[in-house]
Amino acid sequence: MFLNEEMRFKVRSECKYDNASKPSRWVETSLLPKGIPGTAAVDLSCVWHNLEYMVCRWRPGENASSDTNYTLFYWFDGLKNHKKCNNYSMHQGIFVCIFNLSFPKVTNPYPTIRILIRDDSEEIRPVCASENPTTLVKPATPRRVTLSKINDEIYVEWSESDTFPENCLFYEVEYHSGDLDATQIIKVENNYTSIPSIDPNSRYIFKVRAKPKPECYSSKLCSDWSEEKSIGEKTDSMFHFVLIIIIPLTVAVSTIILLVYLKRLKILILPPIPDPREILKRMFGEQNEDSQSCARDDSVHAYDRLIKEEEINSLILTETPESANSEKEN
Repeated sequence: MFLNEEMRFKVRSECKYDNASKPSRWVETSLLPKGIPGTAAVDLSCVWHNLEYMVCRWRPGENASSDTNYTLFYWFDGLKNHKKCNNYSMHQGIFVCIFNLSFPKVTNPYPTIRILIRDDSEEIRPVCASENPTTLVKPATPRRVTLSKINDEIYVEWSESDTFPENCLFYEVEYHSGDLDATQIIKVENNYTSIPSIDPNSRYIFKVRAKPKPECYSSKLCSDWSEEKSIGEKTDSMFHFVLIIIIPLTVAVSTIILLVYLKRLKILILPPIPDPREILKRMFGEQNEDSQSCARDDSVHAYDRLIKEEEINSLILTETPESANSEKEN
């Protein structure tokens, strides 16, 4: 029964012991919901996580004010009083409420759970929904995924949930080689499996998720994928390409450096023998230069001597008349 919708009723009377008499005419009546239209919570959805707690989400009605304080209540057969959800949050305009939910283990089948969302104000229209909890089941993500390789097989193992009855879950294992884009998915009943005929030179990546079995639950929800785990070495074509380029280049540079070093070493150990012709040319060239410089020096000295002699003669000539006059006077 939805409290945010109009409910119509029809009533008539019949004679209990006289089947020949005709029943009376139908009398219709209706019950209008309380609150302003467009203020009720919309898009209500709930998920029962790992049979431990339920998470319900909804959006406020288009005509609801921003300060509307929605409150969630729930109950089911066997619960004496309805319970209120107190763990609220809001993200990007979506209300979220989380509450613990568990049923007695002897309960089979699970009772229907009823959820009411309303506000204390009479202007906000309430919403009531009934859900089969087995359709809301979502298992927890498998944990502690381990990989091991023996010969040409890879063994995969993960932890099981403690909250589900035995044999009520199956698992999907997805894996692919690091060299290929195509993935493969295998279904297993237990919490382990093996992959035969693997390539020892490839790296394999695995992840696991859980799903409820149809014979236990009507839910089509599956758990989130586990964290990816890898095993083996991936052959990297780019790495090979880099090696093809780097190795020859390194060898070429090393060879050039070695040749230059050896050439310098050879010069130090075995210096080059000079050409005799060059030696003779340098020798005779130096002698010619020395002789020319000597000739130049001799001519300079001779010129200097000539100048000095002329100075001496001039001095003698100037002194001679004076000395003669002095003798005459005497």
